[in-house]
Amino acid sequence: MTQKFDSNINFNNIWVIFKREIKTFFDSPMAYIVIVTFLIMTGWFFSSTIFLINQATIEGYLDILSLVFIFFVPAITMRLFAEEYKSGTIEIIATMPVTDNEIILGKYLAGFGIMAIAILLTLFYPVCLLFISSPHVGTIIGSYLGLLFLAMFYISIGIFASSITKNQIIAFLVSFIICFFFFIAGKIIGMLPGTLVSIFEYIGIDSHFNNITKGLINSRDIIYYISASAFFYILTLRMINIRK
Repeated sequence: MTQKFDSNINFNNIWVIFKREIKTFFDSPMAYIVIVTFLIMTGWFFSSTIFLINQATIEGYLDILSLVFIFFVPAITMRLFAEEYKSGTIEIIATMPVTDNEIILGKYLAGFGIMAIAILLTLFYPVCLLFISSPHVGTIIGSYLGLLFLAMFYISIGIFASSITKNQIIAFLVSFIICFFFFIAGKIIGMLPGTLVSIFEYIGIDSHFNNITKGLINSRDIIYYISASAFFYILTLRMINIRK
């Protein structure tokens, strides 16, 4: 396995790892428990926000869903590398003709695929709004695009957390803490000195997530998600090489 990014990536290797991770996840009863719990929680929060404000909108639901993500994503990603370390299969993979980049990308795409499935299953809730109000379809599309970008970012954090330990609980906690930091950073700017406001406003997900969910897609927010995800990807790559 190599540390630097190899431009000659074998996509067949990525596909094999992707399928392996998806199969491993859905072969476990815990997978269905996690996803069903996620759907029940999001459904409850969706109905609660409607009754709480007595208005059929999606905005309050999205705020809560972004919070639910910081629990759900670590639960999805905590085993991706930690389990390999614990079982010793990472040693077997290291002897195969596959690069670190292919391993990480395969696992990352599997994590994103699982999250995408879970997110798309929640479409049932906003679709219900079409029968009780007149929501803007563009708002719903923008909202779910924002959720996918957020999942992309959080999964990169989760995989990094899983790469630093063979204990899945520790991986979950590390991922949760980092995700929570980015979740809360933009919400506490009113408590910070002026010199830190702009920094925390950019670091936090709030402004970027809200812009996309409102349909205000600009390069600043796209660059934020891509660069932040790439940062944790590079950290994961480095950690894999350290632990070899």
